[in-house]
Amino acid sequence: MTNPRVPFEMSSNRKSLAPPNGKPLMVHVVVNVEAWPFDQPMPRKYLTAPHGKESFPDVPNWAWAEYGLRMGMPRLFKMFRDKNIPVSAFLNASVIDLYPTVAAEIKEAGWEIVGHGLTQKSIDSHEDERATIIECLDKIEKYYGTRPRGWLGPGLKESLDTPDYLKEVGIDYLCDWVLDDGPCWMTTKHGPMICMPYTVEINDSPAFAIQAHSSDEMYKRFQDTVEVFGEEAKTQPRVLTIALHPHLIGVPHRIGYLAKMIDDLQARDDTIFMTGATIADWFVEADKNAS
Repeated sequence: MTNPRVPFEMSSNRKSLAPPNGKPLMVHVVVNVEAWPFDQPMPRKYLTAPHGKESFPDVPNWAWAEYGLRMGMPRLFKMFRDKNIPVSAFLNASVIDLYPTVAAEIKEAGWEIVGHGLTQKSIDSHEDERATIIECLDKIEKYYGTRPRGWLGPGLKESLDTPDYLKEVGIDYLCDWVLDDGPCWMTTKHGPMICMPYTVEINDSPAFAIQAHSSDEMYKRFQDTVEVFGEEAKTQPRVLTIALHPHLIGVPHRIGYLAKMIDDLQARDDTIFMTGATIADWFVEADKNAS
């Protein structure tokens, strides 16, 4: 089976889209705000079990994640508030109950809320995936007053049916498919849905938790990416996603590199900061009017 959802198209064959406000480099800052189950295997480990013997609770790896909510989130809130940056919060819905002060500050900051499962557990591991998706969206809407328009699966995981369920319950865009640097259309049983660019490249989780790079790795990748995007965006807009996890980017030896990335982008004249929903709205209109 080849790609069953997003028809293949080389970027060089794509029709040209008019950039938003004349700014072809769209920056999407994403903060993944997650609840890791205390009494279950960790979604990812920083420390392996001594002598290969697993135990629960897995205190060091669970505490590694909670450090991000205790220490990393205040640093991120302050940075984005001071620099006036719009942010998309990719939110495990259980954060609302488990970390209410974090949920409240996200509300106060006015971040866009994107569905990201209940806890950091693959959506296809739930007995009733569709019901779990609805539960997530209902919980977020009840607390924040607005139903999410976007979705990122925990771990970017899906079943064969996930996009159909998401479109059926009103999701406009899906971020799991990291196959393009611009939005494109995805096929579902209930009509087209936007395939929104996400990233595993300018993403602190692969860079630091999996590949164990030095603290400046994200900044170096960012610089090289912006150099290429800056040229390409002269003929076709590009979405630069910066994917963040507070327990990774929010530590003292990395947070300064994120600040440098934001400062570099704010100094450019071809850049606009957008959330997932504003990118989606731009894409619908630009695609409709493209030549």
